[in-house]
Amino acid sequence: MLWETVRLAFRAIIRNKLRSFLTVLGVVIGVASVIAMVTVGQGSSAQVSANVASLGTNVLILRPGKQTMGPGPRDNATPFTLRDADALSTLSAAAAVAPTANTSATVVAGSANRATQVTGTTAGYLAATNWPLVTGRNFSEAEERAAAPVCIIAETVRKSLFGATDPVGQPMRVKSVSCTVIGLLAPKGTGSFGQDQDDLVLMPIRTVQKRLEGNDDVERITVALRKSVTAERGIRDIAALMRDRRRIGIGQEDDFSVTNMAEVASMLTSINSVLTGLLSSVAAVSLLVGGIGIMNIMLVSVTERTREIGIRLAVGATSAQVLTQFLVEAVVLSILGGTIGIALGLGLAFAAAQFMAIPFAPQAGVIALAFCFSAVIGVVFGFFPARRAARLDPIDALRHQ
Repeated sequence: MLWETVRLAFRAIIRNKLRSFLTVLGVVIGVASVIAMVTVGQGSSAQVSANVASLGTNVLILRPGKQTMGPGPRDNATPFTLRDADALSTLSAAAAVAPTANTSATVVAGSANRATQVTGTTAGYLAATNWPLVTGRNFSEAEERAAAPVCIIAETVRKSLFGATDPVGQPMRVKSVSCTVIGLLAPKGTGSFGQDQDDLVLMPIRTVQKRLEGNDDVERITVALRKSVTAERGIRDIAALMRDRRRIGIGQEDDFSVTNMAEVASMLTSINSVLTGLLSSVAAVSLLVGGIGIMNIMLVSVTERTREIGIRLAVGATSAQVLTQFLVEAVVLSILGGTIGIALGLGLAFAAAQFMAIPFAPQAGVIALAFCFSAVIGVVFGFFPARRAARLDPIDALRHQ
């Protein structure tokens, strides 16, 4: 009996293709929106976690000046020096220390050129940021001391200047400084804020300071802690050392900041989760709209098929059977819409993941919940039209024109 009811429901749906399409459209849009939003949100969170993991799980960033939010300038605190970095490297908590000085420059190789970021640093940078080399070597201690004109490039710069050829040993020019490529960094991809991490040239920090910038400033110092050291201990030891070196008295505020990258990752993940939940909730409203659409169309269907209902009741069909038929039609429509919505949502999420260069992370639980919710919508919003059809008087229904 149930199979016959389902067969009749499909026949009624196929007989009115346009009406059926408009009925399921709201459910399709609602389910697709929810799945796409949640999947993209999960992919973004996974990307944030991967970016932080690529820096290392226990990394602290020191900057001169008080902590400020956003990319704006910090207060005018005394810059760090290389001696500060040397002092930090003596801490038992520190596994690797890398001072950095950044500048923007046009790099040239042959007839190719590119505007990129140039970071002056030391050999400890690769260990502190957990960034391996694909080929070539790191800076030597002699090259760092002598401000040698050597550089290590990342993948985006390699593609722009050297194409598919091996850049190691090739000459290039950074502003007016001619240098030799000694290493190629492994690709990292897009960062947490959408920046291309591979658009980078590394040079010995003294080379950048003396030959490009003309000063001895260190903009920040990256400290990778030993695995056995907690971030709290690392921050405490670093703060004590820097307060002593910068002659900050008791009761005076620090004129530097220490950022725990794990906390930054946690904050970004939390923000991303909240935004994903908010957008998914907004998208879920369209499921409610789709349910109302099903109810309205089913009410129209009951009116159009009043005579058919009267005939069925007159030949012996019970009110329960009529109720079941229309309820099954509503459920079939919503499940059909849910299935199409799932496929569309996953397709949109996959396209967005490719465009945004983030992992495609579908959640089986969310897909199952969306499918079940679409079926529930059919039951809830299809019940009223189905009950109305079941309560029709056979004689009045047969008289209906």
